[in-house]
Amino acid sequence: MQNFEQLGRELERRGKTEQIKQLAESEDGAKLAKLIDANAVEQAAKSGDGEALRSLLSSMLSTQEGKRLAESVRRMMEN
Repeated sequence: MQNFEQLGRELERRGKTEQIKQLAESEDGAKLAKLIDANAVEQAAKSGDGEALRSLLSSMLSTQEGKRLAESVRRMMEN
């Protein structure tokens, strides 16, 4: 959990939180949200199962929407 908190602080420090929200609310973000098994993510996060979280993320990033969002995040973080 601490890593997520650090990430949040870093995004705020760099002024990126609003851009992240916009990406999450985009058409691609909405499509990905429908693919997420919230219970599986919650279970993996609570238990600290990094492998399960990586697997869930990998499956999302293998979609066209996931690839586009990942590229958008990469470009955003470069600036």
